[in-house]
Amino acid sequence: MAQRFTVHPTHPQARLLRQAAEILRGGGLVATPTDACYVLACHLDDKDAVERLRAVRGITDKHLLTLMCRDLSELSSYAQVDNRQYRFLREWAPGPYTFVLPATKEVPRRLWHPSRKTIGLRVPDSPVAAGLLEAHGAPVICSSLILPGEDDPLHEAEEILERLAKRIDAVIDAGGQGYAATTLIDLTGAEPVAKRVGCGPVDGRIEVAAEEG
Repeated sequence: MAQRFTVHPTHPQARLLRQAAEILRGGGLVATPTDACYVLACHLDDKDAVERLRAVRGITDKHLLTLMCRDLSELSSYAQVDNRQYRFLREWAPGPYTFVLPATKEVPRRLWHPSRKTIGLRVPDSPVAAGLLEAHGAPVICSSLILPGEDDPLHEAEEILERLAKRIDAVIDAGGQGYAATTLIDLTGAEPVAKRVGCGPVDGRIEVAAEEG
């Protein structure tokens, strides 16, 4: 049965975040609020936990997961970032954005895009998510908490517990969250391209890709 950690949304109790981080280190799945929607998170190097995350989400290994980092220096350990890209990241992170960048060898190959060798990375602007990452002491693999066959993420801790109490290990409850995922920005080309516009606003400097279909 999943544990529930009720924390203050802007000043989360460090003791509770440390307990949630301990669950991550032990191979658990933790649902946590971010500056976008709720995500399901697990330890980067735990293959079994990643497979459990994919099973809850109902996704295959073709669906890219996101590496959530504490800061830009940590992000740059897992992505190949040139000076142009780094200047862009400094302006747009932390925030509700996921950036597609070439992966370094620090990222397990099973998490790379199979043909492009890229990885999605983000630095959240959320006291709860940032506090969890600090307590964990390392990045986490995460994915928006959208269940199979549904369009919107779960956004209340109570609903997450009702539906997933036996499939995940903990929920961090900081109050209701929004429905929008992060804005996804591809930085692998000459100019940044928004592949998905979510809760992070974009401006004229970022091309918005046409929707498929």
